[in-house]
Amino acid sequence: MKAGNDAEKSTLRMAIAAVKNAAVAGDEAVTLTDAQIVGVLQAEAKKRTEAADIYKDAGRSDAEASERAELAILERYLPARIDERELQAIIATEVASAAAAGLTGPKAMGQVVKAVRAKAGAGADGAQIAALVKAALG
Repeated sequence: MKAGNDAEKSTLRMAIAAVKNAAVAGDEAVTLTDAQIVGVLQAEAKKRTEAADIYKDAGRSDAEASERAELAILERYLPARIDERELQAIIATEVASAAAAGLTGPKAMGQVVKAVRAKAGAGADGAQIAALVKAALG
């Protein structure tokens, strides 16, 4: 705040508000775990990415730049993204494991995605995992 960086200040205030809203959502207030807070921040980052893409398609480069700047600020507080090659290796291992258990094709999708999410943790996007698993399963 002392630095006077208004973009960072507003983004962090938005993130804090999102975490507080998540804590009081539902029947009663709860204390969020670190994993739940990371989930809230990932959801906010995803919103910024989607909004930036929409602004880009609409030709509004100023609004897109603002959303991308907010995304960059949020990403500093999120776990590092897993490398795509590393993710592909995890997926290949889990597809082979599912095939050894007798599951192939679309029938194995749920089991493989669940196993990959467990191994990749918060460093991978669920949509990316699903797309790569679907491609690997054929």
